[in-house]
Amino acid sequence: MSQANGGLDKRISVSGPTDAPWIGILKTSLLWTAVPALAAACVALAGPGINGAFSVAAGWALIVLFFGISLLVGHVVGRKNPSGAIGMFAVTYAVKVVGFAAVLWMVGVPQWLERPWFAYAALGTVVIWQVAEIRAFSRTRQLIYSDAPAGADKEVKGV
Repeated sequence: MSQANGGLDKRISVSGPTDAPWIGILKTSLLWTAVPALAAACVALAGPGINGAFSVAAGWALIVLFFGISLLVGHVVGRKNPSGAIGMFAVTYAVKVVGFAAVLWMVGVPQWLERPWFAYAALGTVVIWQVAEIRAFSRTRQLIYSDAPAGADKEVKGV
């Protein structure tokens, strides 16, 4: 639509960056993974029974906990230091890998766990979580360049 026939009035206005997107990304990822996990738990209930349903729930919960911690850390750190959130993701990831491995090694495999149901639920949750997380993040607005405020000092520095 051209400006001559009113196209200018229908344009979207400019806005700033999304404030702390991490909780919104967490909610999206939880919703996207909870629905298929619930469906898989119902199918598992009909198959191997309650142990299968618990195995699906355990696989889903483990992945949600693993990825959710990162988003919560990003939310807390990102509020005070937005550019530091990405660095904290890397540190949190390293701590989680070692911590989860140690906990899983110490706990071992419970007797009730149906390994295939647990593994497929965890794998499916990882894939769906990543898709949801990337999609939700791609819809946030990130301020890449900081515009100088109006009336800022225009003097050349460092010459």
